[in-house]
Amino acid sequence: MTSFLFKLIFRLLSSMPLRWLHGLGALLGRMTFLISKEYAARTEENLRQAHIAADEKHYAYLLRQTIAEAGKSIVELPWVWGRPLEQVCAAVQNCQGWEHVEAAHARGKGIIFLTPHWGCFEMTSLYIGQHLALTNLYSSPKQDGLEEVMRNGRERGLARLATADMSGVRLLYKALKRGEAIGLLPDQVPSQGEGEWVNFFGRPAYTMTLSGRLAQSSGATVLLVYAERLPNGTGYNMRFEPLPLDFDKSVPLQINAALERVIAISPAQYLWSYNRYKVPPGVMPPVTVPVKEQ
Repeated sequence: MTSFLFKLIFRLLSSMPLRWLHGLGALLGRMTFLISKEYAARTEENLRQAHIAADEKHYAYLLRQTIAEAGKSIVELPWVWGRPLEQVCAAVQNCQGWEHVEAAHARGKGIIFLTPHWGCFEMTSLYIGQHLALTNLYSSPKQDGLEEVMRNGRERGLARLATADMSGVRLLYKALKRGEAIGLLPDQVPSQGEGEWVNFFGRPAYTMTLSGRLAQSSGATVLLVYAERLPNGTGYNMRFEPLPLDFDKSVPLQINAALERVIAISPAQYLWSYNRYKVPPGVMPPVTVPVKEQ
């Protein structure tokens, strides 16, 4: 697909109502699940091994919902990135815990927002960026034409991006030093030397240590933020909650435990298709995790 065609389709989708896009996304999710055996197998394996379902009937229900929600997370992107910022943020029907953001901002030590791959995580930075200077760490996409669209969609208001490399990490440190906010996806699999093996739903997952290092060195307040996708394309619920960390214990383990609590709110809205348990190149796997082809 050429860059021009991609942008044209993106523009057309962004003009559609969110309700239509979520319906289309649910259909796309089911089609992808049927077509891609690798995608289907990973989704089923990750969801099953999390032991969230009470029984097989519940697991089958969660799987169906997970497939639909994963499709919605893709097809809603043109709407989130392409619509006017004020309109996008107005889709937040309820915001809980903003007082924690205000209190953290008043401290002047900076804020670290941790957003899992749950619900519409693209909404969180745009909502925050309406009010506060925010620097988000991101990885460049592999798809042609998506980089420009993504940057245009994410860098709005006071939100800016920093690449997931040393130069980007330095930008995060500088932002915190200025008392500003930064955003990270704590369940993003890091590169060699940037994580440690800790349990995530009972299975070792290579988990980033960067958020803990940033918090300890800066004294910044750590907040979880997540946007729950509401039924029938009616919008989102945004939630902020403090995440106090004990630096004498494993910070990645504490973060994973907090993410598990968030995911339990609506397990189907977690991106179970994400290869969370992969072994990054150069990283020695834990004894309990078999080495798989990357």
